[in-house]
Amino acid sequence: MKHIPRKRFGQNFLTDDAVLHDIIRTIDPQSDDTMVEIGPGLAAMTRLLVNEVAQLHVVELDRDLVARLQKTFDPKKLIVHSADALQFDFASIPVPAERKLRVVGNLPYNISSPLLFHLTQIAPQVQDQHFMLQKEVVERMVAEPGSKTYGRLSVMLQWRYHMELMFVVPPTAFDPPPQVDSAIVRMIPLAQPLPCDAQKLERVVQQAFSQRRKVIRNCLSGMFDENALIDAGIDPQLRPEAIALEHYVALANRL
Repeated sequence: MKHIPRKRFGQNFLTDDAVLHDIIRTIDPQSDDTMVEIGPGLAAMTRLLVNEVAQLHVVELDRDLVARLQKTFDPKKLIVHSADALQFDFASIPVPAERKLRVVGNLPYNISSPLLFHLTQIAPQVQDQHFMLQKEVVERMVAEPGSKTYGRLSVMLQWRYHMELMFVVPPTAFDPPPQVDSAIVRMIPLAQPLPCDAQKLERVVQQAFSQRRKVIRNCLSGMFDENALIDAGIDPQLRPEAIALEHYVALANRL
């Protein structure tokens, strides 16, 4: 029975075999990897991954797809978690000592940012992450200071990960085709992020980028005076998108 993609779950299923094999080559799964796939959908990527690793975990919200996965695959090879990825405890997946979790997925575009932030909680337990996302979101993730796309997402994720846009995927690779280009991003958790409290950094960055047309002195006027900005190495006349990660960290450490 054909599965009808559900808009409320942001379902766009990858159907292009050439793109699928490019993604698998980029991920480079190894037989002893502990891997979790978020949003396996109709199992296009799952089928390829499950042959490469000893055991694959998947997190799927759609109960119809959960039933289909459980019916199709050997339960010893594929462990299906019927759950909302935004609520799922990824740290609950058992990983052998001295190993780390590998995370992959074609993320629903309607929850991509909150899901990325949810995953930062387990960054120390993760080897790497490979995701298909809206191209515009990936460009924001990897943007450098001075870029129009540099913002809250750039700062908060670059504090925890080294990230790289691997390649672009056209809408024609999906059913139904989305309205936008997609891209594969590689995220490798940093062994030693700059020392900082995540909540304080979030407060500073959110306030800074809430009025990005203003200069940073005005954006953060309720938090810091001009001298505090200068002490953190920041020109008070710069706009938020011109300020590097380490300077935001320096401000957060002053809160």
